[in-house]
Amino acid sequence: MEMKKAVVVGGGMAGCEAAQIIASYGIDVDLYEQKPVNFSAAHKTEGLAELVCSNSLKARRLASSSGLLKEEMRLLGSMLVPAAEETSVAAGGALAVDRDLFSALVTRKITENPRIHLIREEIDTLSFDCPAIIATGPLTSDKMAQAIREKTGEDSLSFFDAAAPIVSADSIDDSIAFSASRYGRGEDDYINCPMNREEYEAFYDALIHAEGAPRHDVDGDLKKLRVYEGCMPIEIMARRGDDTIRFGPLKPVGLRDPRTGHRPWAVVQLRKENAGGTLYNLVGFQTNLKWGEQKRVFSMIPGLAGAEFVRYGVMHRNTFLNSPKLLSRSFKLLKGENLWFAGQMTGVEGYMESAMSGLLAGHALAREMLGLIPFDLPHDTMTGALSDHVCDRSVPDFQPMGSNMGILPPLPERVKDKKKRYTQVAERAIAALREELVRADYTIHFAESEEAIRRGMEEGEAQ
Repeated sequence: MEMKKAVVVGGGMAGCEAAQIIASYGIDVDLYEQKPVNFSAAHKTEGLAELVCSNSLKARRLASSSGLLKEEMRLLGSMLVPAAEETSVAAGGALAVDRDLFSALVTRKITENPRIHLIREEIDTLSFDCPAIIATGPLTSDKMAQAIREKTGEDSLSFFDAAAPIVSADSIDDSIAFSASRYGRGEDDYINCPMNREEYEAFYDALIHAEGAPRHDVDGDLKKLRVYEGCMPIEIMARRGDDTIRFGPLKPVGLRDPRTGHRPWAVVQLRKENAGGTLYNLVGFQTNLKWGEQKRVFSMIPGLAGAEFVRYGVMHRNTFLNSPKLLSRSFKLLKGENLWFAGQMTGVEGYMESAMSGLLAGHALAREMLGLIPFDLPHDTMTGALSDHVCDRSVPDFQPMGSNMGILPPLPERVKDKKKRYTQVAERAIAALREELVRADYTIHFAESEEAIRRGMEEGEAQ
């Protein structure tokens, strides 16, 4: 009997999800990861599935776009959703993880899988003697990017991504900052730094006039850079208007300053970075300011005057494909190659969205290799809607997209109450996905999904 084998290039969220699901079909997988032979500008550890920009995987509750995506992924056999839950840290209604524990757990699961052969080597070719998935991420190396351009005949599109600073918990002034979650959701999982109007205006003025770090590793003039909206540097966002960040990452809604009993003018929120709660990241504060400027400006935030910055924000290049011209709905290259792409390079935005694309590409590759019925994901599921986005040839200017309820078709009848509407949309999606998986004879994860879906519904009702 001929041995079945596949290749996955990239050990990030998408690559790990793809490798494990292919292996679950009884197919051997060579998983290539360039670390520690070569590190990207943003990655620092040797672990697989290393999270860079944030430790949050967004909302848990089923009646939300992110919660729905996770439960669909669970039905599809995700390894990363349960791994995230096992290594989670308190974050209100969000699923946030201890990055180091999460990466270590995923690395262990991959290396202990007898069908996955982890190879620490940089790959710069798209020529393989078996079906392959390219999941090298938005930080794809120059050599791999060139190989993709040569294969596809299309220029890759570039945008820029930024990571937020991290401070030590014991350096935050708790006589000013207070612990709470918006509207009392969760267990006071965020540290909040309240600003009055005068403090906000002084901070805002310093922020928009702060000096940015030079970029020498990119093509073209900095003024012409296309910065992706999902990780917009705080200083660029602020320059759009006096109140832009006050209605964005610094919005004070749902919070009261215990010192005054009133809602602050603006609030900077900090979220746990690790399980021990010794580190916190500044939520929404991705930045490309010089490190000295970060220290000067962010120390103006009430409660952070003496903050110890254990990591400053950084900005790095991200690359994504013109996927509507290149990929099918299953993330397969249209040119008849035995080649799939996965991850944020395909035009899905977000950690779990990236993992989802790896999961779907892995299923598609394995089912094609084994002659099984391919999945035809319903359009009213989050996984199906994101797949539609990747191959939507009607979009004139293709841009990355994360999960959101707006990409799903409306309900047959209008439901005014947003909470009820989203609940019905989520229930419809789960029912449709279950029906499709029954049709394709893939129901092995139904039982383990039941309890998680019940919990997700209860969280939505509580909120």
